[in-house]
Amino acid sequence: MIVFGNGQLGQNLRASARMPLTVLDRAQADITDAAAVRAALARHRPALVVNAAAYTKVDLAETETEAAFRVNQQGAAIVAEACAEAGVPLIHISTDFVFDGAKTGSYVEDDPVAPLNVYGRSKAAGEQAVRAAAPRHVIIRSSWIYGEFGHNFLKTMLRLAATRDELRVVADQHGSPTSTRDLADAILRIAPRLIAGEDAWGTYHFTASGTTSWHGFASRIVAAQAALTGRAPRVTAITAAEFPSPASRPANSRLDCARFERVFGFRGRPWTEETDAITARVTQIGSAHVA
Repeated sequence: MIVFGNGQLGQNLRASARMPLTVLDRAQADITDAAAVRAALARHRPALVVNAAAYTKVDLAETETEAAFRVNQQGAAIVAEACAEAGVPLIHISTDFVFDGAKTGSYVEDDPVAPLNVYGRSKAAGEQAVRAAAPRHVIIRSSWIYGEFGHNFLKTMLRLAATRDELRVVADQHGSPTSTRDLADAILRIAPRLIAGEDAWGTYHFTASGTTSWHGFASRIVAAQAALTGRAPRVTAITAAEFPSPASRPANSRLDCARFERVFGFRGRPWTEETDAITARVTQIGSAHVA
């Protein structure tokens, strides 16, 4: 099994794997280079490919449109085409940002996509490219990804909580904070079934169980770290309008994961439990580094 992309998810897949797994970063196999991707498949002869490589700079994508589409659409197409040629099943990672957030309830897989920003449009285009090129694919949409590795919201909140007395966080956008550990475990659990050729192809939603706002997520992070550091800054709720950004974001990122649970037989862990555990882990690592 090989993984394209050595970001948050790629690193967690490597840390969690109990099967032969190779994680390839951009220098080893740039997914926008068709020859490099085909060479990687020929060299490693994987039973399954996970495309976890993506352009994820949501705000910067508004001006770096070509770069976002080069990775998220063209790169996705290259990986899917190479997998189809090699007869290898593909898991492709996508995002809640393919939706506009206007729906009242949780989004199901068949709801029409309507991205609000360049990043979302590039990821939606990537999904279409995968569907067109690779019959044996699973697309997993997830949301609000965070974890021990890389740069993410949880680690930003921990950094700010260490120095500030107040954190102002958006409270009118809702979703399911999903740890890369939880997502990696889900991928590794379904991988053997896909390798065995089980007819479970298609698009799925997988997130942590439960939903909250960014403010609720931040409040949980601050409370979890306070028990370890003694730092307890105020977490003040604000509106998205009070925190303008170049890219518009959906107010509703809730994803219905019933299809995934029905087909594969399990669901994501509660977001509160994962937030507490990973906050403790990152805080302890940070404390050890300071010491």
